[in-house]
Amino acid sequence: MNNGDDDTGVPDELEDKYRSQISEAIQNEAERRVSERNDPIETSRLLSLSLLELFESEDKSLVPALMARLGPVRAALEGHGGALVVSRGEIEVRSDGNRALSLVIDLDGACVSCGAAPGTLQGIQDDLLHDDEVCKVRFASSMLDWFDEIQRDFVLKFGGVAFV
Repeated sequence: MNNGDDDTGVPDELEDKYRSQISEAIQNEAERRVSERNDPIETSRLLSLSLLELFESEDKSLVPALMARLGPVRAALEGHGGALVVSRGEIEVRSDGNRALSLVIDLDGACVSCGAAPGTLQGIQDDLLHDDEVCKVRFASSMLDWFDEIQRDFVLKFGGVAFV
């Protein structure tokens, strides 16, 4: 009889409580780190900008505006000297008639050789897809060269992201 316990005998409720507390602590720490490194007024300004307009005008603020839309993964990127690079993109028309960006992202800086890159990539993708002006996020296939064979197989099978 299981009674809601997992294999270790820890009740599911306790696991959920710890998971929630850890998620909250990670979110709070990430927000603290991002606020220490970035001017909140500038971040607010970047969040108010249209990604479509920045892309169409080839504005240098596109990458900072994309970075401003990242959640906890932003703290990891900035804290480890990494950055987003937009390799290419295009504007697609959605079935509802609205336009949105399809982006191919690369990473720069220390993120190039980081063992946490698969989680970082998925965090970037998930955060950017929350923006109504982004419909697709893929990553440059050249990034796969960073990984050894085992890491490459892992990220392709379990990374939850696409490479082009």
